[in-house]
Amino acid sequence: MRKLSIISALLMGSALSAPAFADDHLRVVDEPLELTIHMHWRRAQNYNEDYATEQAAAKMTGVSLVDATVGSNTTDTREAHNLLIASGDIPDIFGGQHVREFVNEYGPQGAFQPLNDLIAEHAPNIQNYIDQYPERFAAISAADGNLYYIPYLPDGFFGRAYFIRQDWLDTLGMEQPQNVDELYDVLVAFRDQDPNGNGEKDEVPYFARHWEEMIRLVTLWDGRTSGSDTYHDFMVVDGQLTHPYIGEGYRDGIANLAQWYTEGLIDPEVFTRGSSARDFFLSENLGGVSHDWFASTAGYNDKLRDSIEGFEFVPFIPPASVSGVRMEEHRRIPVKPDGWAMGHTNENPVETIKYFDFWFSEEGRRLANFGIEGVHYNLIDGEAIYTDEVLNADLAVVNQMYEAGAQIWRGFPQDYSYELQWTNPIAKAGIELYGQGDYLVPIFLGVTMTEEEQAVYDRHWPQIRTYMLEKQQAWVLGSGDVQADWDDYIETIDGMGLDKVLEVMNAAYARQQG
Repeated sequence: MRKLSIISALLMGSALSAPAFADDHLRVVDEPLELTIHMHWRRAQNYNEDYATEQAAAKMTGVSLVDATVGSNTTDTREAHNLLIASGDIPDIFGGQHVREFVNEYGPQGAFQPLNDLIAEHAPNIQNYIDQYPERFAAISAADGNLYYIPYLPDGFFGRAYFIRQDWLDTLGMEQPQNVDELYDVLVAFRDQDPNGNGEKDEVPYFARHWEEMIRLVTLWDGRTSGSDTYHDFMVVDGQLTHPYIGEGYRDGIANLAQWYTEGLIDPEVFTRGSSARDFFLSENLGGVSHDWFASTAGYNDKLRDSIEGFEFVPFIPPASVSGVRMEEHRRIPVKPDGWAMGHTNENPVETIKYFDFWFSEEGRRLANFGIEGVHYNLIDGEAIYTDEVLNADLAVVNQMYEAGAQIWRGFPQDYSYELQWTNPIAKAGIELYGQGDYLVPIFLGVTMTEEEQAVYDRHWPQIRTYMLEKQQAWVLGSGDVQADWDDYIETIDGMGLDKVLEVMNAAYARQQG
């Protein structure tokens, strides 16, 4: 865990101070070069050659990208990538989401080019990141030790937080809960004492857009749900990989959540209501506590201020667990499995790696994060500052960036100040508050297994995971008793091969750690 005290510390020196771009030093080639690209991600199923950022990058570097995406008729990125691999016709650049799993499997087989030597010889900006964060790049390298893709590198630390209706607390004369027992008392009061003042017992004390955020409450009993930014993932304990759903804290947490659910402290439709939960419970003045993203959740204070008198939904620090630990399990992952790689048929590997390196330069990073200078932002005292037109537009800033081809799933280092500029002041205050504590847990960045190890993992883990989640939901809903079922549960998981999964994963993890 790491203690951070102010928002500027969260930015980790990410402010950009280079002069505005356009100079020969950014050119990759003397003569214009076209490279083909397959890019598929959740919001776009191809690469738009008309992106404003694409046009600007082509002007600066001399390299233009030509869309060659396979599977543009499907929104399933893995399906699109599989179609491309099956075709055997891999373009110069392979990019988008979920790149890591494909390049680390097929790169050692020759489908993608290893980038280590190319980076060392021709990509000083990328090499600088590797030198600064060797553990991140070790985590995403293939089992043969080679790096096959340039990742998208998110910035910042905090993502989600606990939120509570401060106006309801004020109405009831209560303080923000400081530990799990006080949180229970607050939820009971929200259920019973009509804090919304409509004369009905209709309040839902705890709600969540993603039911996994409700399960995350097991941390209040010293349990865990994941070691990464992915739900239900493995975690590292004392240098060894294990799974959180075999821990005693998890068991005790589920037992208590089942009791809270029975007592009506949790949305009865938490497993099925889905992403509409936040908008529904806040807009209808019904929801009291949740765990969700800082920026988007705090934005409801602006959205509902005029329609719900006194509405105040604010972040509060994680309540202390039964052992006194304040834990925020969710954090922004520092390296994504998304980015771009180089196909084996690419006849211009040096130019391509130099092009990749451009996006790690200060000028390229600005372009990837903020769009076009003079259109989307102005450079003020060395920092990219969005224009009023961008900040006040009806379309969300992030969606404006997507339309311009910024903040898309290429390999680049994100600048958190892009988000901070449009973050609600309440969210900013919450980020500052969380930064003053020691709440974050170490993050597991994943492992890359050999073909044999992966085969063991694939043989056992999917069925184990399904069984774990089925039991988890059944226990919370009251179909079974986790305490009474625990020994049989552990025995069943062992019989399904969890020990074999952990063995191969720990072998891969030890190899990765060197």
